[in-house]
Amino acid sequence: MHLVTCTHDRHAQAILDIFNEAILNSTALYDYTPRPLESMADWFQQKAAARCPVIGVEDDDGTLLGFASYGQFRVRPAYKYTVEHSVYIHRDHRGRGLGPLLMRRLIEEAMAQGYHVLVGGIDASNAASIRLHERLGFTHSGTIQQAGFKFGRWLDLTFYQLILSTPRDPRDG
Repeated sequence: MHLVTCTHDRHAQAILDIFNEAILNSTALYDYTPRPLESMADWFQQKAAARCPVIGVEDDDGTLLGFASYGQFRVRPAYKYTVEHSVYIHRDHRGRGLGPLLMRRLIEEAMAQGYHVLVGGIDASNAASIRLHERLGFTHSGTIQQAGFKFGRWLDLTFYQLILSTPRDPRDG
């Protein structure tokens, strides 16, 4: 297994497959409808424009096993040092240590780019993701009860955050 920078041409379909499986079978994404392949071009363009990494882990045959990324937390300028991240592992490869591998690299990227806070919004019933974040030093920062509705039930959205030692010289404006 090795970490790679994901690209549209090489990874769009694999990332889409992981997204759509999560949409259809879990509360990891609060979407109802699978995404079309065309949506991935815009997704990758938005990531590139914002200089947000898309990091993947592949097996020795080049199969994408999972990926992680981050993006803008909120649109107001004072949030510029905070990003919201996500990590997704293909259903056949969960529980093999890929999440921590991806998250550690994502944390390194966030620090290199001078971010100060990583935020993860996690469905409160996703115990595996909560454990992953806690093991990496994230702390619970709040829960919005009944924030979503999927699969015929209300979903609580819990937030975890990691405060980084960067940037060295934060500035207004």
